Amino acid sequence: MALKSTIFKANLAVADIDHGYYADHALTLARHPSETDERMMIRLVALALNAHQLQDICKGDGTLAFGAGLSNVDEPDVWLRDFTGQTRLWIEVGQPEDKPVIKACGKADQVIVYCFNHAAEIWWRGIENKLTRPQNLSVYRVPTAASQALAALAQRSMQLQATIQENTLTLGDGANSVDIELLRWK
Repeated sequence: MALKSTIFKANLAVADIDHGYYADHALTLARHPSETDERMMIRLVALALNAHQLQDICKGDGTLAFGAGLSNVDEPDVWLRDFTGQTRLWIEVGQPEDKPVIKACGKADQVIVYCFNHAAEIWWRGIENKLTRPQNLSVYRVPTAASQALAALAQRSMQLQATIQENTLTLGDGANSVDIELLRWK
């Protein structure tokens, strides 16, 4: 018998001062049985960092949501689709292989990879040369200490505040907070 996903609910208040975007998002995260709290929270961070794209790209008429991710390799971890159904933003977290990333670059206007954990540098050294051609690809590194601290914020029911100012995301639950300053690799 296959294990089922664990459902997490999050009310995420985004205050993106850098982009002038302020909104509340009621989210449901299905954590795959093989997914860690750290990876699930990186997906949530990726959504928070790109929530402003709803307004910037889709003028408010789009859908920003979690994809199937680990359950279906042909879907992203997070995506933004406009009202026509076109995928405007495809987001992967972790250390994906080069071929699915290149394939995603052909399916979406913009592709972003948020890599994390102690093996990220090794992964990047091995894949960097294979990802030089796609012009619509960005790769960011979430510092290990920050990604590990995010796991402590994971609860089955979460009330989170995400503040983005001067390229730093502060994610907190009222009692604890984590500051994330991304490193851009591509």
